[in-house]
Amino acid sequence: QVQLVESGGGSVQPGGSLRLSCVVSGVISGIDTMGWYRQAPGKQRELVATVTSGDTTTYADSAKGRFTMSRDNAKNTVYLQMNSLKPEDTAVYYCKCQQLLHGNRREYWGRGTQVTVSS
Repeated sequence: QVQLVESGGGSVQPGGSLRLSCVVSGVISGIDTMGWYRQAPGKQRELVATVTSGDTTTYADSAKGRFTMSRDNAKNTVYLQMNSLKPEDTAVYYCKCQQLLHGNRREYWGRGTQVTVSS
């Protein structure tokens, strides 16, 4: 089993910044791609950014130029640095990891952290 715990959410004004963290624990062998997703009220969960085990990152168009995802394998942690935040970034942000272990591919989710952008 893999556990993911997000932190770093909060309330900020438009134009502000937040840094989200996601700590991975448990059976971490075989974890490759990790991602940040978000879900706003009344909307479907959507991809924000992903990072592969080779440190290749991809971003949703809404995140490009403002958000940066990174991983620190020594700390079993991934981050999402969010700058120039907009009200439409308000959502619960979730961390997800994919794991290939003993020929089985699974994915795990954290419980999320709330981000609110409002003046």
